[in-house]
Amino acid sequence: MKRMNPMRTALTGAAVLLAVGGLLAGSAQAVSALPPGAVATAQVRAGTPAAHQVVTFFEEYRRAVLGTSGEQPSEVRKRFLAPALDRRLDAWAQEHDADPVFRAQNVPVDWSVQQVKEEYGFASVRLTEFWGGGGSQDVWFTVRVRDLKIVELGDQPAF
Repeated sequence: MKRMNPMRTALTGAAVLLAVGGLLAGSAQAVSALPPGAVATAQVRAGTPAAHQVVTFFEEYRRAVLGTSGEQPSEVRKRFLAPALDRRLDAWAQEHDADPVFRAQNVPVDWSVQQVKEEYGFASVRLTEFWGGGGSQDVWFTVRVRDLKIVELGDQPAF
């Protein structure tokens, strides 16, 4: 078995983090250069299990809303969200006449995700949506760490 050089491993890891950081920083600039209605090709991937779960949910939900997945948005929500949250989102959609996950009437063209905090078995994840006409909006997700179920979603962090 080949022995890894700890210094080389650390340097390689640092280089990867710098590269990812550059991608994250460039994502918003790239999106703002898109013409209205254009679809971005690069989504930012997440580094923690909770953030990755939010990205996976968001991508699958977005494809369902756009009609490109063969699945209904409600089916995607049932797989990823706690039942109580799913019911609250239905009520939110009726009250606001908008999509309860996107928190808007249109579909974002790109997004980035960052886990902000984890405590007491829950992770707080911020997803920033970028719009085709410019601008962005944050949506906050709370993920139960033990099973990666999304238990809260809203305009402000739950904790």
